[in-house]
Amino acid sequence: MVKKEKLDASALAEKSSLIYWLLISFVVMFLFWSPFKRALFNGNSYSFERSVYSSFIWSSIILLLVAVFFFYVWKWQTQRDALTVIVWLLPISYIISLITAVSHYYAMNMVYIQIMYACFFIVGIYLAKNKQGNSILSAALLTSGYVIVLFGMLNWIGNGKLAGSLVSWFVELENGVYRDAVMTDSNGLRLTAVFQYANSYAAYLIALLFASLFIIAKSRKWYIVGLNAFMLVPIIISFFLTLSRGAIVVIPVILLIILFFQKLNRQILYLVHMAVAFIASFLILQKLTDAGIQLHTQFSASVAGSNWLVLILVSLVVAGISILIQKFAAPYLESKLERFDGRKLTNFVVPFAAIILGIVGAILLFADTGASKLLPENIKTRIENINFAQHSVLERGTFYKDAVKVFKDYPIIGAGGGAWSELFEKYQNNPYISRQAHNFFLQYLVEVGLVGLLIFLAFLGLVFFLFIRSHIRNKSGTKDSTDSHFLFFIIAISLLVHSIIDFDLSFVYLGIILFLCLGAMVANSGNAPFRWNWNRPLINKGYPALLFALSITIFFISIRLLSANSSFMETLDVIQKSKDYNEITTPLNKALELHPNHPDYLMPTEFFPGKIGLLFQVYNQTKDDVYFDEAQKLLTDVAKKEKFNRRVLYQQITAYKLKNQLSEASDLVNKELVNFPWIISLYEESINLSFDLGSKALQEKDDNAREQHWNKSLEVYDSILAKKKILENLPKEQGQGEAFDISANTALSLAQIKYAYGDYAAASSFLQPFVQADKLSDPSNPELAQFNRNVARWYYAAGSKQNAPDQALYDKLLAADPGEQQQIELLLGSEPIK
Repeated sequence: MVKKEKLDASALAEKSSLIYWLLISFVVMFLFWSPFKRALFNGNSYSFERSVYSSFIWSSIILLLVAVFFFYVWKWQTQRDALTVIVWLLPISYIISLITAVSHYYAMNMVYIQIMYACFFIVGIYLAKNKQGNSILSAALLTSGYVIVLFGMLNWIGNGKLAGSLVSWFVELENGVYRDAVMTDSNGLRLTAVFQYANSYAAYLIALLFASLFIIAKSRKWYIVGLNAFMLVPIIISFFLTLSRGAIVVIPVILLIILFFQKLNRQILYLVHMAVAFIASFLILQKLTDAGIQLHTQFSASVAGSNWLVLILVSLVVAGISILIQKFAAPYLESKLERFDGRKLTNFVVPFAAIILGIVGAILLFADTGASKLLPENIKTRIENINFAQHSVLERGTFYKDAVKVFKDYPIIGAGGGAWSELFEKYQNNPYISRQAHNFFLQYLVEVGLVGLLIFLAFLGLVFFLFIRSHIRNKSGTKDSTDSHFLFFIIAISLLVHSIIDFDLSFVYLGIILFLCLGAMVANSGNAPFRWNWNRPLINKGYPALLFALSITIFFISIRLLSANSSFMETLDVIQKSKDYNEITTPLNKALELHPNHPDYLMPTEFFPGKIGLLFQVYNQTKDDVYFDEAQKLLTDVAKKEKFNRRVLYQQITAYKLKNQLSEASDLVNKELVNFPWIISLYEESINLSFDLGSKALQEKDDNAREQHWNKSLEVYDSILAKKKILENLPKEQGQGEAFDISANTALSLAQIKYAYGDYAAASSFLQPFVQADKLSDPSNPELAQFNRNVARWYYAAGSKQNAPDQALYDKLLAADPGEQQQIELLLGSEPIK
C-alpha cells in the first residue's frame, strides 16, 4: 500500500513537473522584468498604468499555471492550504469597499492589484515548499536585486547610456537613458535606480543588504559567500547615495529584529561582515559621491573608469575577507559558542550590545565630535538634519492626522482603493501636494476601513505567528526547515517596517515581493493540520477551478485595459500631428469603449484636453449643441464615478460658462469649496464669478443683486485671509506647500469692488503688488500688456482719489496707449456707491 502511494505521488510529480517549471520560469522572468517598469508604481494615471496592466497579464498567466498545478497537488489539509484561501479576503475587502469608493478608476485598479498580490502569495507558498524551489526563488530575489544595484551604480558613475542600452529592448528610455535613475531635488543628487523615488529605493536596499548578510553568515561555500559579499559595498554605497534620512532611522530597528531570531554565533558573524562592509564603504564613499556629482555635469571616461576600478577592488577585498571569516572564524565561533545555544536570553546579548554601540555611533555622528566629517558633505548634512522638528517629519505627521480625518468619515469599509489620492485635498491641514499618505497602514485604513485593515493585520499576524512559532520550535533556525526560509522573513519585515514612514508599497513590484516572501515564509511552517477538516473532493477540485476561471477573467480584463491604454497613447501621438477632430477621436473613442469613464481619457491632462475638453472646444467654435450635449453626458457619467475629482469640477464650471450660466457656475464653486479648502484657484473662481455677476447687476441697476454678489466676493476673500493666518501658525520648519494667495486678476476684481464702494486705500493695497510699470506695452503679448495697463490704470485712479497720484506711472500709461487718458478720467469722475 505504501509503495502504491509512493508511485502515485511520483506520477503526480511527473504530471505536474512541466507546470511547476513553467511557473518558476514565469516568476523568475517577472522578477527581472517588473522593476525596470518604474517598479510598477501605482501612480493613478495613464502614464503609470500601462506597466501595471501588463503585470496583470503576467499574473493571470501565473495564476492559470497555479490553477492547473493545484488540480494535481492541492488539498485542504494544512494551515498552509487554508492560507491559500484566506489570502483572498484581502481583494474581497477591496471589492466590498467599491460600495463607498470615491473613485471607481482608482478602486478597481487596487482590486486587480490585490488579486495579483494574492496570486504571488500562493506562488510563494508552493515554490518555496521544496529545497530546489526555495533555492531558485531566493537566488532570483537576490540576483534581480543585484542587477538593480549595478544598474543604479552605472547611472551614478556616468554610464547611464550603457545602462540604458542594456535594457532598451524592453524599457522606454529618454535620450537613451533611464529616466530619473539619478534625480535632483532640493537636497542635491539622489540615486533612485529603477524606482524614481530615493526613499523607496533605500527601503529596498535595506532588505537586500540584510538578506545578503544572512546568506553570507550562514553559508560555508566560498563562491556563495564571495558573490554575495562582493555586492555589499555597492549596496551600502547606493544606500547612502539615496540621501534617505528615514531609511537611516529605521535600519537599526530592522537589524535588531533580525538579530533577535539568530543564534549567538550567527549574530556575531552578521555584525562582523556588516562592519567590514560599512568600513570599506566609508573609505570610498566620498570619492564615489564626488565622482557622481562631477559626472552628472560632465562625463569623463577616465573619472568613470577610475571609480569603477576603486569600487570593484574594494568589493573584491570585502569578498575575500568575508570568505576568510566564513572559512576560519565561523567554524571556530560555532564550536566555542555552541554551549550557549538554547540558554535563555543568549540571543539578546548581541542585540543589546548593538543598541549600545548604535547609541555611541549616533552620539559621534550627531554631537560635535568631528566624526561626521568623514562623510561626504551632502550625506553629512542630511544626517545632521535628522530630528523630529524637520520638515519631512512634521509633514508626515500632518499626513497621518489628515488620514485619520478621512477614516472618521469612512470608518467601516473605507473609501475604496486610491482614496487618499482622491480625498487628501478635502481633508488636508495645509495646501501640501502628496498623493500618497506616506504610511502604508494608514493608507490601507483609508481605503478599506477598519474591517479591511483588521483582515489584513490578522492575515499578517497569522503568517508571522506560524513562521516565528516554527522558528522557535526549531531552536532559532538550527533546522534547515526554517533557516532556509529566513531570508524571506528578512525581506518582508524590512519592507513592512519602512512602509510605516513611506509609500514603498505603492510600488506594486515591492508589494509583489512582500507577498511572495510572506507566502514563502509559511511554505514549511504551515504544515500543521488545519483545525477544520475540509478535505473534500468538491473543495479540492472546486478551488482550482475557481482559480482557473479567475485567471481567464483577469487575463481578458487585462488585455482590454492594456488595449485601451494603447489606443489612448495613439491619441496622444495623433494630437501632436493633427488638429482634425475625427482623426483625434477615432483612437480615443476606442479607448473609451474599452475603458469607459477613465478620468484621464475624459479630463484634461498635461498633454491632452480630454474627450470632454475636445467636445467643448468644438462646441465653442461651431455652437453646435450636439457636441455640448455629448460632453455633458460624458461629464455627468464620470462625475458619478469620480466623486471628488477636481478636474471634473473644472469641466462642470466650463460647461456653465460656455452657456453663460454664471450664476449656476458660482453656486457650484461655492458649494464645492468645502471639498477643496486649500485650492486657491477655486477661491479665485468664486471671487471672479461673483464680481462678474455683481457687475452685470450694476449695469442692470439691480442694487440688491449687485450687493449680494460683491459681498460674496469679499466674504470669500476674508476666508482666504483666515486660512492664511492658519498657515502662519504652522511650525517654522514645516513648509506650507502650495502658494495660497490671490493672483493679479483676482486682486483687480477685488480692487474694483473696493473702488466702487469708495474704499480707495483698500483698492490700492490690492493692486500695488501687481503693478508692472515697465510691461505696459508688449507687441509679442498684447493681452498681457492690456491687463497690465488695466491694473496700472485702476491703481493710479485709486491713488489719485487719495490725493497721491503716481505721475510717473501716468506718463508711462499714456506713452503705452494715449487712449488711457480718457479711461482714467472716467474712473476719476465716478462717484462711490452709497
